[in-house]
Amino acid sequence: MYWNRFCLSAAIVIASLASAGCVAVHAQSQATATAQSSGDAAQNSQENQDPLKRQLSDKERFKQQKELHHELESAYRKWLDEDVRWIITDQEKRAFLSLSNDEERDAFIENFWRRRNPNPDSPENEFREEHYRRIAYANEHFAAGKPGWMTDRGHIYIAFGPADSTDSHPSGGTYERPVDEGGGETSTYPFETWHYRYLEGIGENIDIEFVDSCMCGDYHMTIDRSEKDALLHVPNAGQTLYEQMGMAKKADRFKGGLENLGPGPDSTTNQSKEFDRIELMAKLEAPPAIKFKDMDLAEFLSSHKVLNGPFFPFEVRTDFVKVTDDTVLVPITLQIRNRDITFNTKDGVSKGDVSIIGRVSTITDRVVQSFEEPVEVEEPAELLPRTLNNASLYWKAFPLRPGRYRIDIAIKDVNNPDHVGVWAQAITVPRYDDDRLAASSLILADSMHRVPSKDIGAGSFIIGNTYVRPRVTTNPASPATFRRDQNLNFWMQVYNLGLDEKSKQNNVRISYQILNSTTNKSILDAQEDSKKLSTSSDQLTLEKTLPLAGVEPGKYIVKISVADDVTRQQIAQSAPFTVE
Repeated sequence: MYWNRFCLSAAIVIASLASAGCVAVHAQSQATATAQSSGDAAQNSQENQDPLKRQLSDKERFKQQKELHHELESAYRKWLDEDVRWIITDQEKRAFLSLSNDEERDAFIENFWRRRNPNPDSPENEFREEHYRRIAYANEHFAAGKPGWMTDRGHIYIAFGPADSTDSHPSGGTYERPVDEGGGETSTYPFETWHYRYLEGIGENIDIEFVDSCMCGDYHMTIDRSEKDALLHVPNAGQTLYEQMGMAKKADRFKGGLENLGPGPDSTTNQSKEFDRIELMAKLEAPPAIKFKDMDLAEFLSSHKVLNGPFFPFEVRTDFVKVTDDTVLVPITLQIRNRDITFNTKDGVSKGDVSIIGRVSTITDRVVQSFEEPVEVEEPAELLPRTLNNASLYWKAFPLRPGRYRIDIAIKDVNNPDHVGVWAQAITVPRYDDDRLAASSLILADSMHRVPSKDIGAGSFIIGNTYVRPRVTTNPASPATFRRDQNLNFWMQVYNLGLDEKSKQNNVRISYQILNSTTNKSILDAQEDSKKLSTSSDQLTLEKTLPLAGVEPGKYIVKISVADDVTRQQIAQSAPFTVE
């Protein structure tokens, strides 16, 4: 009996253990399956996740940076730190450093040069070839204990090309200061002044000074014109004009300021231009502006392909203004009307964006100038319907040598990429021979005024010391349109005036006439001579403003005639306009 109970109890225990074992094994199997399923899901999630967006641990990030540094010790590091050091933007540099493999870096480098290629369809990249030529030239001519590309002269040469003219003093020595540097005579360290007639994104008539103060051949760029003075800290030596006259002491030069030029006839002017010189240095240190950012738009200039969407209309005006005997300033003015722009409205403001790209090339298709600019137009949303007839003007001026050129311009409506417009025209830049009386373009302007001295030669619509915003028409033969509540402004320069051998003065008679095109009657007939303008110059600038309030609506012609009594030559310029 006890044996039977024991056997029964043992059987129950064994059955229970077996059952428990089965449950345990089943639970373990389920846990393993669940873990495996979770692992597979996590793996699939990691595989589907963008590796560039995945959050890295500190260990992984350190490892990646170490590997990247090791990889970039090769040709890629040289390309970044040497080849394109002076032309790559901060944004491009950050993008390049974020790349993870050589294939991406090769693609980046290819696109880097392509964005700067003035002719994207050409099998050769003119920009890249010119860039490496400049590096070779800098290494050959500007080395000074370090490669030429690392020097300041090498930097400027690589970034902006050769200067239009160079004033070089390789041995220093005796130096007659100009009045704006204080006058007087001193001795200098070796120095050079590079002059650029125009630098894209910087301005016109740029002078850059380099000084070799260590006498070791390493010229450094400076905005302090007194830095080249070798006698600057020698008592009573190298005195300025005011110091020689007893009107200033040499200690006055060190009373603060950007330059240690000391008091002089132009002290006030120099002080007012200090911030301009600092701004110039900042612009020269920055990478040059990238041309041809919009490759799709640039393709229209090179291929002249058929437009897919509606044509984006705009008007263009070109003018000619003499700068030197062999250089002519060619201002290009674009007019874009609000009604042709696609506006996006947000927070009560309607905003339109237009990309503009253009280039000037010779008759052999060699690009000599190029530009690319964005234009933004903002209007209050509630006023947009009333401003659709308003127009935005874009102005760009290029110094060109006399000869024949082709201008190509393309614009794109950023908010409607298929909305593209193109314009092309051949121009002949005139030659202003010394022995022939000549004139610039006659510009009819809706706004004209003198500018402060700090703005001379800089900014849109500024020619010399005058702001001249021209009226743009659909074609050069069409009359400019003015309202009766506006002023008619006209601007013109006259060149190569004769000077009397004895008096060294000119003798010019100017006639201004405005005729009604329908009746041929004159509503203005005025004369003046050069005695009221400038008698000692071989050039005159004619600027006149006429209120139109008393002028009847109609079509008119403004005509300016110039008679030079010294050379016995005459010229005349005319332009049509309409009064509404």
